[in-house]
Amino acid sequence: MKLTCGPKSLNFGVFPADINVLLYGRDERTRRGSAGAAIVEELRRKKLVPHPRAWDFLSIALAVTAADLAAHRDRSSDGWTRDFELSIAVADPQFWVTQIGTLQDLLSFLTTDRWRLTFIPGGSKPERLPEVVHPASDSIVLLSGGLDSFTGALNLVAQGHSPFAVSQSVRGDAEKQRCLVQQIGSDLYHLQLNHNAVVPDPENPPSQRARSVIFFAYGILAATTLRQYVRGGFISLFICENGFIALNPPLTGLRLGSLSTRTSHPVVLAFLQKVLDAAGLRVHLENPYAYQTKGEMLVGAARQGVLRQCAHQTTSCGRFKRFGYKHCGRCLPCLIRRASFHHWGVPDQTEYVYSDLSRDDPAYARSDDVRAAAMAVAEVADIGIDHWLGVALSSPIVCDAAPQLRGVALRGLTEVGSFLETFHIR
Repeated sequence: MKLTCGPKSLNFGVFPADINVLLYGRDERTRRGSAGAAIVEELRRKKLVPHPRAWDFLSIALAVTAADLAAHRDRSSDGWTRDFELSIAVADPQFWVTQIGTLQDLLSFLTTDRWRLTFIPGGSKPERLPEVVHPASDSIVLLSGGLDSFTGALNLVAQGHSPFAVSQSVRGDAEKQRCLVQQIGSDLYHLQLNHNAVVPDPENPPSQRARSVIFFAYGILAATTLRQYVRGGFISLFICENGFIALNPPLTGLRLGSLSTRTSHPVVLAFLQKVLDAAGLRVHLENPYAYQTKGEMLVGAARQGVLRQCAHQTTSCGRFKRFGYKHCGRCLPCLIRRASFHHWGVPDQTEYVYSDLSRDDPAYARSDDVRAAAMAVAEVADIGIDHWLGVALSSPIVCDAAPQLRGVALRGLTEVGSFLETFHIR
């Protein structure tokens, strides 16, 4: 699929494509997509002006998000792998051309698709504002509204940080994110952005395997607005996610990939850090929980009182919208969430659509993810964690951390197995 993505001023006719995507604007044409208009308006309201290369990366992320929504896996040659050709208008194409290889590797690893990027002139630049605000926050924390990011943000404040919370605002989570920020610290700066990507004939259900790129783009953009950054300092961008879901190993050999995206996989973070360093953007990506399970995060968390009070208000479900903004209770993220409460030893007050997994029917104990999780636990017990992981740790990027990653994978799966045992699922 060919897409050309750029601002309204771009001459789209010069770049033939299957779909044109208007960046930072809205368009009513049925065969033209759009993305990012609300971002401009929100930054203007917050009086934030990011670094031009951070803005260019946002343009790239918006283009990738639109492409991910537009292409249908079931129409690809093998029913899964999609081919993308993206022409993206940026303000500094000469620099971004030097990063094509790394970006394509990042996207291919993240989505298991084939990507070919082209950067063209004519991209927009950050809007100049008569009055600019540079928040005094000392770091950025991505706050999804999930249990991991909430726990991590609580810990950062307890450690003396004053993080700037950045969220991808989506229906069903926006108000919840604001409430969680108030619990973390009432004086925290909070930025909620939404890509508002719209494309003709979108995939249904929509693909979200590239969604982490836009989330990272928001964090990078916000980091370059901070007072500390403007004065020449480095900014830590915290991505707080447990190591088991970050590593994201397929539960069984029959799966092309696990059902959650590789948002904070160490390979993804390494590729992205390489791009940031080349761009001269002084932002350092950190996942403090790369070697902890979700249950270990909860047990070791600061401010246990707040966490116990609010943990059930967070969102983990991979099908939250599909089930009327309720946790399904049976998808892999829900199973890991429920297992973490079990490990923590705190009653889980979350409402689940499929709560009692002891019911032996396709909707409960024999649903796809529950069966796959039980099979993975049994297989590790039979052949060991190394054989089960297979090539998951084969990348030279993670070879130095392989022992720690192997350990967190084993402990994370053990947590899930212990939880399933409570329903006599083996």
